[in-house]
Amino acid sequence: MKEKQPAGQIDFAEGSVRRKTLALAAPMLVAQVLNLLYNIVDRIYIGKIPGEGTAALAGLGLCFPVVTIVTAFANLFGAGGAPLCSIARGKGKRESAQSIMRNAYFMLLVSGAVLTAIGLVFHRPLLYLFGASDTTYPYAASYLTVYLLGTLCVMTSLGLNPYINCQGFAKIGMLTVVVGAAANIVLDPVFIFALHLGVRGAAIATVISQTLSALWVLRFLTGRQAELKIGFRGFRPDFACIRRIATLGVSSFVMSFTDSLVQIACNATLLTFGGDIYISVMTVLNSVRQIAQTPVMAIADGATAVISFNYGAKAYSRVRDAIRFMTQLAFGYTVLSWLLISLFPAAFIRIFNQDAAMLRAAIPSLHIYFFGFVMMAFQYSGQSTFKSLNRAGFAVFFSLLRKAFIVVPLTLVLPRVAGLGVNGVFAAEPISNLIGGLACYITMRCTVMRELEHRESMQRGQVKK
Repeated sequence: MKEKQPAGQIDFAEGSVRRKTLALAAPMLVAQVLNLLYNIVDRIYIGKIPGEGTAALAGLGLCFPVVTIVTAFANLFGAGGAPLCSIARGKGKRESAQSIMRNAYFMLLVSGAVLTAIGLVFHRPLLYLFGASDTTYPYAASYLTVYLLGTLCVMTSLGLNPYINCQGFAKIGMLTVVVGAAANIVLDPVFIFALHLGVRGAAIATVISQTLSALWVLRFLTGRQAELKIGFRGFRPDFACIRRIATLGVSSFVMSFTDSLVQIACNATLLTFGGDIYISVMTVLNSVRQIAQTPVMAIADGATAVISFNYGAKAYSRVRDAIRFMTQLAFGYTVLSWLLISLFPAAFIRIFNQDAAMLRAAIPSLHIYFFGFVMMAFQYSGQSTFKSLNRAGFAVFFSLLRKAFIVVPLTLVLPRVAGLGVNGVFAAEPISNLIGGLACYITMRCTVMRELEHRESMQRGQVKK
């Protein structure tokens, strides 16, 4: 007799793959939109500080590499362990799945503590390395030194939330972000404007919000409803398990870490060729890109749990269906979003700053930066498939290819070619999307999809071992 599922838990093994993917993707989309607000609401308010919004926005942009590195470590053990956890659940190995989650959380706490200490001690030289000037450093330092105090809470909420989603509790995972995002949206204007704390106030609001999200995650994963529970009673680190988690998670880690390298390269180069205002422009463009790519990430994340579970259950036709549906949905969305951004660039930029000089610099830069945005659909589809099926080697390679081997070199070289200047920095993104996205997707089609077809035909007895 089939075990009764807890209320709100999605069964990945039965029913339409498309419906299961959408059932996960919909609350994940809401969660990621709210998470986006969580992240960009600071920029929206800071960009509107009277008389200093543009400089403050540049200072905040200089903190992105550190924030991204924190996210990278959360992904290393969060996104790295969740597919393994889901595969173990698909095989019916609940104790193994729980061990994966506990070891991942142990490493999230250890890495969070180390990052906090390093960031607080070395924040000044790091910020100048990232492109700070004497004008923008005070804003960046005010935000970063406070933000780092909440690192453990970021690691807990961001790193453990995938383990809620991989158990099928997508709505609970969504509420993790709702709690933090709602708090941040309410607290930001209070600390920034009412209490006149400016950039530091934005960081205080963020830390409080992160703490609330972390408490929500821990409350659920220690409660009755969770199938897999967190806890350290009798726990001993299993380094073989940690190595497996890190091996798969290194793909997501590299994606985030190379984002940090790109931000550093862009800010440093823009400071040389365009000055502080172009660092502000890049801060805005990164924010618009986050808005545009959030639904693609939700689609990919929604498909990931379905793909991993059904692969563990050897339901290969369902795996192929999920991959195809993920790609089709992501492609359609990216075409639409690219058209909207191209037709109404000023509307997106004004969300963050309405300064006339900023608009003059940002609009042509936006058109270059977002050209061919549709190729991101193929990058996410291929990357998510490799990660879902524990193909760490492919996942890591294509993470490195697009950012470390294409974007960073082009960012440093193109501004010095044919007088491109700052336009060369912005052109590096669409070139990398085209080359990296197609290479990742074509490789996935030629390897994973063929293997799945072969395995499915073996199950049907059409191919002899």
